[in-house]
Amino acid sequence: MGFNCGIVGLPNVGKSTLFNALTSTAAAQAANYPFCTIEPNVGRVAVPDDRLDILARHAGSARIIPTQLEFVDIAGLVRGASKGEGLGNKFLANIRECDAIVEVLRCFEDPDITHVDGSIDPLRDTETILTELMLADLESLERRALATSKKAKGGDGESKAQIAVMEPILEALRAGRPARSVTFDSLESRDIAKRLFLLTTKPVLYICNVEEASASTGNALSAQVAARAEAEGAASVVISAAIESEVAQLADPAEKAEFLEALGLHEAGLARVIRAGYGLLDLITFFTVGPKEARAWTVRRGAKAPEAAGAIHSDFEKGFIRAETIAYADFIACGGEQAAKEAGKMRSEGKEYVVSDGDVMHFLFNV
Repeated sequence: MGFNCGIVGLPNVGKSTLFNALTSTAAAQAANYPFCTIEPNVGRVAVPDDRLDILARHAGSARIIPTQLEFVDIAGLVRGASKGEGLGNKFLANIRECDAIVEVLRCFEDPDITHVDGSIDPLRDTETILTELMLADLESLERRALATSKKAKGGDGESKAQIAVMEPILEALRAGRPARSVTFDSLESRDIAKRLFLLTTKPVLYICNVEEASASTGNALSAQVAARAEAEGAASVVISAAIESEVAQLADPAEKAEFLEALGLHEAGLARVIRAGYGLLDLITFFTVGPKEARAWTVRRGAKAPEAAGAIHSDFEKGFIRAETIAYADFIACGGEQAAKEAGKMRSEGKEYVVSDGDVMHFLFNV
């Protein structure tokens, strides 16, 4: 599983409560859905997708295996983390290994739970996090740029291309803007920027942790975060970590639905968090379906057929011949694989085929 979201936040914002609810939900589903805790602070959760259940019913699949997303509960951040304060170095190292950042922001008042800054202000909190990440990026990039600039002056072509990317990013960071605010026209420049592995290039999802009464509507504080997210082209989700913690302990689906309905909620907030995290990484899902199992698989949007085959097994990608493909809508409309094939809806796709979300695929390969 190569896609993960790092859950970050200041102390006492509900970060660990959210992570525990996520992993408790997954553990409760373990009889049907695979879940594992890789380390005490890392867990994989099933991505909700109604299409998988529908495909399984059409195919009479004995097992249903959803695709998964990994969440990492990263050590709490404090001001000065970029200089090693608190668990600063561990925090930054763990975040650097994640594909995306999920920021938990406290949007509730509770006199019994102190805030490190003495008051509740989620916009200030996210600025604190962003500042620490930018300072860490600035320090590491200045060191790299110094060495790269010397090589570029010596005539090294690769170094010249790299410094042309580094300089505008350094300018942005020094001006207090994240690295992701700098865009490049050429694919080469975008690839160079990606290989810099900067913290502030990672996409961000804001999670507004509100009090129980505001779980279905949000509140004034979460509205501020939503406005910021929209201005940045980011996403935000409103949840009550306290409610999610309670929901995670309910094993009976009917009891869970009744509990949520009483609170004016149509589904658990965690389902929206998982889907938002999936979307944040710009991932799509394809399916393999048969009598033994119906299974969802994950690839990045724009992936070609051999890469999708490799998501199942590396041998499938190495020996890829072709992919027999049926669009999800055609599979359902025809009532299954055989009927879709008879209706001429099964396509034989080669190495250049770009996988579409919802494709039902069967790979032919030779090793």
